[in-house]
Amino acid sequence: METIQRDYAPKGVKFFYIYKALAHPENSGYVQPFTSEERLLHVKEAERTLGSQFTWICDNMNNDLKHALGNAPNSEFIIDPDGRVARRRGWSKPDQVRKDLEDLIGPVENPTRVADLEMKREPPPKVAASGVVPRVQIPGRMQALKIEPKNSTQPYYAKLRAEVESDVLRGGEGKMYIGFHMDPLYHVHWNNLAAPVKYEITTPDGVTITPAKGEGPKVEVEGDVDPREFLLEVATTAKSSEPLQLKVQYFACNDEEGWCKLVTQQYVIHLQADQDAGWTQKRGRPGSGDVARRPEGQGTGRPMPPNAQDRVMGRVVSINVKQGTLTVMTRDRKEQTFKISDSTMVMRDRQRSTVTDLKEMDRVMLGIDDSNKSDNGPPRVVRIMARSGQ
Repeated sequence: METIQRDYAPKGVKFFYIYKALAHPENSGYVQPFTSEERLLHVKEAERTLGSQFTWICDNMNNDLKHALGNAPNSEFIIDPDGRVARRRGWSKPDQVRKDLEDLIGPVENPTRVADLEMKREPPPKVAASGVVPRVQIPGRMQALKIEPKNSTQPYYAKLRAEVESDVLRGGEGKMYIGFHMDPLYHVHWNNLAAPVKYEITTPDGVTITPAKGEGPKVEVEGDVDPREFLLEVATTAKSSEPLQLKVQYFACNDEEGWCKLVTQQYVIHLQADQDAGWTQKRGRPGSGDVARRPEGQGTGRPMPPNAQDRVMGRVVSINVKQGTLTVMTRDRKEQTFKISDSTMVMRDRQRSTVTDLKEMDRVMLGIDDSNKSDNGPPRVVRIMARSGQ
């Protein structure tokens, strides 16, 4: 894409990168920002680490632009001088962008090659050791929750990420993940010479969490930046609308500025899925190491979620949203029924969708949660990649 900018900017084409919510938090250590100021710092980090000449547009904290553009994590638009969309894609394809501009404006002589760019790339800051604290093992699918950091006199040096299994969102039982991730924006690390991180969760009526309080491991090295992660049990007697309250206490150090201090901060955690939270590609789970597996042959170029162990391909026969079932004619010409829900992740024609958007004869690739193979019910679908059947 940078080569295209070099060739077509002199012809009057303006190029912009749009900063939206992070699709894959934890890549290069970066986590979802909590404030617009932190988002702007992310833009500065991108400019520094990538060496790009693009102008950046930063979405607001409500993600209004992301939603207006269809919620795809890597979408692409060419807009003509009259403000009309001349080309659009749900997934960026630089080679196709060059062809589009050749059609719309004309080819260039001696197109720039990647080797010609000599872009100065800078690595993210390394402030302390990493890889010294093992990651937790995730048993199955996790859905990111909406969280609200309460007002704090200090920056959120360690940022919370909270996830639960889908059954919890339907008023059932399951696992809950909470992780505190050092934000590389602040060049801060854990102070392992002091007491480890401690958390305490207060629950509303009808919700229990075990353990509701705990502390992180004692680490031999003086400082590190590895996440402090916990896997909890959640039980709900009804679909609760009241949030959880979490308090965390930790010791943080900034060696550049020469300080170490105790930090106490609080969060509100809603038992609601956060569609803008992205999903992590680096998360421990049995048999996978730290990196989520990319199924072979996936047409969109995006990795399936780490819980999507099996895949089924075919065409939609019928959908019953009320009963939560999807029937598919598989490639071996057999009809098979699957379990779906409102929390099933759906991409249809490369646009973020819901199960209600699926149509008969849509071609689909289903990511199946194989953690319930012993159940007698239909397999549960965690992600659907669909293309309209016309």
